[in-house]
Amino acid sequence: MMETNETIVAFFIIKGISDAPELQTIIFLLVLLIYLLALGGNTIILLLVCLDHQLHTPMYFFLANLSVLDMFSTTVTLHNILVMFITGNNLVSYASCICEMYFFGFLICDELLFLTAMSFDRYVAICNPLKYHMVMNQRLCIILTIACWMLGMIEVIPYIILLLGFRCYRSNVINHFFCDLVPLMILSCSDTSTLEILSLTEGFLLITFTPFVLKFISYIFIISTILKIKSSTGRRKAFYTCSSHLTVVILLYSTLFFQYLRPTSSDTSKSNKFFSLFNTAAIPVLNPLIYSLKNKDVKSAMIRKLRLLKCWRTIM
Repeated sequence: MMETNETIVAFFIIKGISDAPELQTIIFLLVLLIYLLALGGNTIILLLVCLDHQLHTPMYFFLANLSVLDMFSTTVTLHNILVMFITGNNLVSYASCICEMYFFGFLICDELLFLTAMSFDRYVAICNPLKYHMVMNQRLCIILTIACWMLGMIEVIPYIILLLGFRCYRSNVINHFFCDLVPLMILSCSDTSTLEILSLTEGFLLITFTPFVLKFISYIFIISTILKIKSSTGRRKAFYTCSSHLTVVILLYSTLFFQYLRPTSSDTSKSNKFFSLFNTAAIPVLNPLIYSLKNKDVKSAMIRKLRLLKCWRTIM
């Protein structure tokens, strides 16, 4: 049965972005285009960082990890829409739903942590430029990277453990385009107070607020240092080096705030879909554009590789 008062579910039905049949083809084509742009743009950034020696710096090392995260998170969330349209099957097993939620959760946590690491990198580069290469050495970059990946994987586990105890649901129809925490909490007929408290404590304080505070403190010192630069050209150059990162931080935190840091109710489903779509589709597309269009090093690396490719074709 699709809807009963209380149901122990073995599978969920994903409603998708819209119920309107006439919009399904348009939605599929738009999602496919967004998905390909996200994969293509982040792959280009990743290849440039790997192949161009001038981008072998801590900032771009973290950016490469951010590109990998964007590719994974887009695949985890948008593949449902593509698969449902191609196969006509919008069923997902309980185990698959929980796995999807876990991977999406730890990827979002990782993105927040890597953006924090990037803000620390910018702080050292602008506030302590003479000590930059000594502080941001290869060993520290690797430690920060491993810590970000591991913390992201661990932080989501308490949510999954609690969710595994919620096998009783009022319905197995998820009004979303992927398995997410809020829609399942709305559907659950179990007591979700512990999970809500965990969301406010660990989710808000540890996963969201603490990285935000660390970024905020970093940018207070960064802006303070920039304002002390006497040359207007020097100030513009210094701010330009962190403007891309700051833009990405503002976009991500804005969507996460409206998506999760609100009271849980069924009335928030439509708006959650919108913010989830922006978070999982638009941001992974915008990140490569922001870092390529607003970053001279990336643009220069792209030009060098295109010239090299042109010379190689001429020789061949």
